[in-house]
Amino acid sequence: MRRLVAAIPVIFGVAIVTFLLLRLIPGDPARALLGIHATPAAVAALRARLGLNQPIYRQLWSYLAGLAHGSTGTSIYYKAPVSSLIASHAAVTASLVAVATLFSVLITVPAAALAAARRDRPADHAVRLFSLFGLGMPSFFFGIVLIILFSVNLHWFAVGGWGVSVGDHLRSLVLPGLTAAIAIVPVLIRSLRVGMLEVVESDFIGTARAKGLSGPRVLFGHVARNALIPTLTLLGINVAYLIGGTVVIERVFGLSGLGNLMLSAIGVRDFPVVQGVTIVYAIAVVLVNLLTDLAAAWLDPRIRLA
Repeated sequence: MRRLVAAIPVIFGVAIVTFLLLRLIPGDPARALLGIHATPAAVAALRARLGLNQPIYRQLWSYLAGLAHGSTGTSIYYKAPVSSLIASHAAVTASLVAVATLFSVLITVPAAALAAARRDRPADHAVRLFSLFGLGMPSFFFGIVLIILFSVNLHWFAVGGWGVSVGDHLRSLVLPGLTAAIAIVPVLIRSLRVGMLEVVESDFIGTARAKGLSGPRVLFGHVARNALIPTLTLLGINVAYLIGGTVVIERVFGLSGLGNLMLSAIGVRDFPVVQGVTIVYAIAVVLVNLLTDLAAAWLDPRIRLA
């Protein structure tokens, strides 16, 4: 509860910074909405109706007052409450982040365990080479490669879109989820591999082996659990980064998530939508960090949350 209360000033700080930065972007929301052929009188009238002709401090105060009462305003372009727009797009982004996190865990743990168990052998070198390659390539590059391979050539998945049924939704998340996972997996593999190699040298691992425990049981039951805590913290940081990183991935795969909504809103200078989506991202990052701390405390009871 203390963490959640302390997050409130952070959320308002993000709101203020976002509000001010948006005002530095070239372009007029009224002009973008009416088009380049609108008369100056029409633009001025719309600016007055939207409150854009007021001083910045008054606009900021009105925005923060509405935010304190749970209101994110009304979209300039869509003419709808920002909260309803966010609600209709949030499920796609949340599903994408969840699938990407699942893929990250499924790839990281076996790969790091293989590299640690086969230290300085061909398998270890292959895993480390994959990590280096993944670190050097942008996520959208992998997305384009996956689309060409599995959608265009093999026809296993759709090129883009969200579909209409639950099955379509799950299939549409495979390639973007894998793309997002590849962006963070290299760092996680390197961290977990190093952690597992350090734990392997511990005395209690030798004791476990002396008791006759099998190699996989020692590796996953003792080594992996004790080496997971630093990697879990790193996973939380990267998932928080991934929440914002889905903006590009959603655009590549044509998913109607918050990232796509934000990019579209930026293009038409729809400030309330951009501000609302940014607030949602900030809240999600705070919650992910809190859940990461709770999971670390569960794995290691010696950790106490401050």
